[in-house]
This record gives sequence, structure tokens and C-alpha cells, in this order.
Amino acid sequence: MTKIWLIGAGAMAQDYIKVLNTLKIPTNIIGRGKASATDFKDKTGHPVTSGGVESFLKTNPSVCSHAIVAVGVEDLFKTTKLLLEYGVKNILVEKPGSIFKNDLIELKKIASNRHAIVAIAYNRRFYASTKKAIEIINKDGGPISFNFEFTEWGHVIESLNKPENISEAWFLANSTHVVDLAFFLGGKPLEFSAYTKGSLKWHNSSSVFAGAGISNKNALFSYQANWQAPGRWSLEVLTNKHRLIFKPMEKLQIQKIGSIKVDFLDIDDEKDNLYKPGLFNQVDDFIKNNLNKLCLLDEQIELFDTYKKIASYN
Repeated sequence: MTKIWLIGAGAMAQDYIKVLNTLKIPTNIIGRGKASATDFKDKTGHPVTSGGVESFLKTNPSVCSHAIVAVGVEDLFKTTKLLLEYGVKNILVEKPGSIFKNDLIELKKIASNRHAIVAIAYNRRFYASTKKAIEIINKDGGPISFNFEFTEWGHVIESLNKPENISEAWFLANSTHVVDLAFFLGGKPLEFSAYTKGSLKWHNSSSVFAGAGISNKNALFSYQANWQAPGRWSLEVLTNKHRLIFKPMEKLQIQKIGSIKVDFLDIDDEKDNLYKPGLFNQVDDFIKNNLNKLCLLDEQIELFDTYKKIASYN
């Protein structure tokens, strides 16, 4: 029988419980603080076991079939490790899993020894816009090139109450949403050059980014971002017949060869409007153990050095 532990009681966990309610999956919510537990119950009607996952596991509960880890970035690794060691076999953990590659390698080792699966929750892979784009890209014979922008609003992030090490790794903690989708559609880098300059008081390593390379789908790619200037997330994938534009990411615009006209495509995005976009299909695949679209630990580890190079992290 499918039984879920939802670890965390913040805003992201509230988005997850909406999906789990619709799927009618029995769920235990495990939070840490009493304030967040009260807020969660007030907004969702679900009670929360407070005190944190360590305290919860000391009560020796019967192990769940699946767990979703929706805690702060600084606690993702520790929480996932505890669940693996307790015997949980299927875990969906919020991105990026950890800001340290060695943590991910340790999780992979534990998961492998215990025949468990850990997936990183990149919900943009499951957008209706992404599904439609895949259909068009495949019909057209694959991507020829792609480009993306992961500009963050530095003036907003600066005021967020985040631990210093998380802010300093903001590209990993947040911007990889865009980059993961770009490489998911266009292919992972075979080789590329990366350039950065500038710094911010909350992100010392870089503030302006540019680069280009070639992917394992034989597609050329380029990217740029400027965290000191206006901008937004975006992605374009080009085939021999179409330019597919994710701007905003939840929608899909299309330009046909021989035309300068750009139109929004009609897509079946009902679930993306009812729930946090991409979340319903991501959770549904996770529960059903459909792994082909999920970002598993191996893939996140494979891309980690690429991410560090893009952001100029040590």
C-alpha cells in the first residue's frame, strides 16, 4: 500500500499536500516548529507531527512506501540520509538535494546499498509546456540549438532570510531549475566554455554569466544571466522547423520557419493551473515509480561540476 511521509510544513509542503489529497494517498506530515505546524493545519486542514524528523523516527513508526522531502535547502541532505538509513525506499527531495557534491555521492552510496531510489524534484520537467515541446522536438527530428537565461532578481534575493551558505550557492539552490530543463530538452553538455564576472554581497563568486557549448544531442547551446540587471528566466529550443519559446516557463510560444509571427500554443495545462505548475504530474510519476522524466541522483551528480563551472564555484 502506498503511504507517504511529507517532511516539512512550509509553503512547498502545502503545495504537495494539495496534490496528495487529490491522489487520495494517505500522508503523514512531519514538521519541525509549532508555528509552521499550526499554519499548515490552518491552511490545509491536515495535522502535523512537530518536533522534526529525527524525533519522529525515534517513535519507531512503520516505514512508509514513499517520502517527499520539502524542508529548507540546508536540511535536504541530512533529512534524506536519515530516511534512507531508516529504510525508506523511494524519496523525492526538493532541488538541489544538497549544495555539496560529496553529499549527493554519499546519498547515492547509501541508496545503492539499500536498493532505494532518490529523485531530485525539478518540477519544470513536468510542465504541460514541456510535454508539448517534447512532442514537437521529437517530431521535428531533435534540437539543433538552444539558449537560456537564468537571471535572478538580486535586489529581491538580498532581502530574503536565507543562511549565508545557501545565498552564496543560489545558482545551485534555485537557478538550476532553468538549467536542468534546458539540458533535459537540449541534451547535457559534452564541452562548453563558461565566463563570469562581478559579485554581490550575498553571492560573492559571480553576478554576470555567459557561456556556450555543444550537447550530447549534437545541439549547440548558449546562455547568459545578469543578477545586477533586469531580466527573467527563459528558454528557447530551435529545430529545423520551429523555435520553441518558454517565456514565461509555464507557457509555450512557437515560431514557424519562414514566419516572423510568434504565437502562444494551446496546451492542456489544467493541472498546472489547479496546482503548483508541474507538481501534479511529478508526484504522480513518483508515486507510480515512473522514473524516465525524474532527475535521479546519478544525473544530478553528473551535472554538478557543470553547475559549479557555470557559477564559478570552488
